[in-house]
Amino acid sequence: MVMAKPANFVVEDSPGGGRIVRLSGSFVIASISDVDGQLRDVTGPVSEIDLSAVDQMDTVGAWLVHRTAKFYAADITGCAKDAGRLIDAVSGVDAAEAVPRPHVSSLNRFLAEVGGGVVVGITTLLQFLGFVGQVVKAFFILMMNPSRFRWHAVVQHFDMVGVRALGIVGLMSFLIGIVIAQQGAVQLRQFGAEIFTINLIGRLTLRELGILMTAIMVAGRSGSAFAAQIGTMKITEEIDAMRTIGVVPAEALVVPRVIASVIMMPLLGIYASLMSIIGGGILCWIVLDIPPATFVQRLREVTPLTDFWVGMIKAPIFGAIIAMAGCFQGMQVKGNAEDVGLKTTAAVVQAIFLVIVLDAFFAVFFSEIGWG
Repeated sequence: MVMAKPANFVVEDSPGGGRIVRLSGSFVIASISDVDGQLRDVTGPVSEIDLSAVDQMDTVGAWLVHRTAKFYAADITGCAKDAGRLIDAVSGVDAAEAVPRPHVSSLNRFLAEVGGGVVVGITTLLQFLGFVGQVVKAFFILMMNPSRFRWHAVVQHFDMVGVRALGIVGLMSFLIGIVIAQQGAVQLRQFGAEIFTINLIGRLTLRELGILMTAIMVAGRSGSAFAAQIGTMKITEEIDAMRTIGVVPAEALVVPRVIASVIMMPLLGIYASLMSIIGGGILCWIVLDIPPATFVQRLREVTPLTDFWVGMIKAPIFGAIIAMAGCFQGMQVKGNAEDVGLKTTAAVVQAIFLVIVLDAFFAVFFSEIGWG
């Protein structure tokens, strides 16, 4: 068996000026790795590349010869018929011009982006509604089979959704109460109606801001955590393994998170409203000279019980929406870790958007039924 000669070359001076690169051996992919770098280091003007001593050549070797000749603006001589065809083929590919992209006006691009966004939004909404249906179905199946319910998972999520959020929710609500009282007092003082600051604090906190701001905080903390946890499980194929052993992911992962959020959101809402009222009461005591006893008495007189029930009705619905949005986006993760970050962000945005939309709906609804 005849061994193929390794690829090699020598550089000679040309009588007519310039230099001649004479290639020899087999210019195939297995033997040209060293020659590639050496050809790049040839100095001086090269006028000719001689292939008369080349025994074999494949497409990679032909590309190397063509690239070298193009770089030095040299002529290729002495090539065999087959080698010439390969060099001509790679030269044609290299010389092919890029197909120009058709010009698209700015208006058309804008309309295309808007249309694409609408399609994506509608598709995501339909998928989310289907996911909600799966969660409801899993919940009723667990109701019919209580032994399959994972109580320890629910308790664990109580801790993550509720207990660990007490600090940030309490601080945020306390400061919001101070802001409401301060801004209300500044405006009402112009009319000598500082006492109505208590009305503003009580009604706005119990009815709207206490629950709404708590929902936004829970969406940022727990909704993103749900999406990241389930998304990571998707990447590591844990969810596929659960399906393989007969465990339904909606029952094991989604329902406990939803139940924990539904139960903890009203409790966090009451806690947030209380902290906000305390913050507003302290500012009224310091700035408006309204003692705490008068503040509490006035608060009981001007705040109807319906405001409290409005908040309590909204809270569990907000909790369910936040949990299902986080779990839904986590289930949509595909591919790599980057997608986990994207879906986590999408979960927070989607949850906050849905919460605000539902809050606007509830505001109109309760006003129409006489709870305004």
